[in-house]
Amino acid sequence: MAMAWIGWVLATAAANAAAAPPAAEGARTLVHQGLERHYVVRAPASASAALPLVLVLHGGGGNAAISEQMTGFTDKAMREGFVVVYPEGTARRGSGRLLTWNAGHCCGHAMERRVDDVGFIRALVDRLVAERLVDPRRVYVTGMSNGAMMAHRLGIELPDRIAAIAPVVGALFGDEPKPAKPVAALMINGRLDASVPPAGGAPGGRFPWAWDGKPALPALAQGSFWAAANGCGDTPEATERGPLAQWRYRCTPGREVELLIVADNGHAWPGGRAGSRRGDTPSTAVDATDLIWRFFQRQVKQR
Repeated sequence: MAMAWIGWVLATAAANAAAAPPAAEGARTLVHQGLERHYVVRAPASASAALPLVLVLHGGGGNAAISEQMTGFTDKAMREGFVVVYPEGTARRGSGRLLTWNAGHCCGHAMERRVDDVGFIRALVDRLVAERLVDPRRVYVTGMSNGAMMAHRLGIELPDRIAAIAPVVGALFGDEPKPAKPVAALMINGRLDASVPPAGGAPGGRFPWAWDGKPALPALAQGSFWAAANGCGDTPEATERGPLAQWRYRCTPGREVELLIVADNGHAWPGGRAGSRRGDTPSTAVDATDLIWRFFQRQVKQR
């Protein structure tokens, strides 16, 4: 059923990818466990020292080009002076389309084949650090949907390499282990999201077969999980301004935990572009890319 979902639901994402500008000038490969993995690097031309790194993970069925267009992170990186990398998931052998990440309970091919995406990202970060392109104390991960779930998994399993994560319209499932070290976390969800409902439960919208059947926890559980992992206070400060509801936990510097729910946002990147022609229209009330980068700037991995 999951592969049927990949072939049927995400064809629009593949069509959108075909219209995306070529990324050949930044495209690179890395062989991990016998698989040739792909990623796109965007770095300021004048960089003379190791810079912060932001990894942006596409959603299920997406790719690097879609993530770059959807989030606008390349423009942000060129203006602010950091490296942004767009890794790609995997698909059936011989296919570069309809890519997914193995986030545990989602999604599609990568989940079914138990692809070692954690190992791939570990090897990718290590390569970029070895090339002296990025600062190992300022490595950050964000992503949307399946990419958001993967960002959670990377924070949990690679806390020695990742300073902060920022999952967008993602979720946790309740069986995640506690990470060995603190990782700062900013979560952004949409109140209108029918695909990853903020109230938790089974997936809805046009994605009913994306997961393995385990229901997701409510969006707020993401904050509770990372607050406990980072040794923060139990009760967050809750505020609401217009369409933006925010929960901020009392944490020490470098271990911050925040959760935002955008009232007029569905399964989309707030302030960005829709992931496909049939995708939800993103909220224009907030810019997730701006919020995420401001959050990342405050987080530095402790030695």
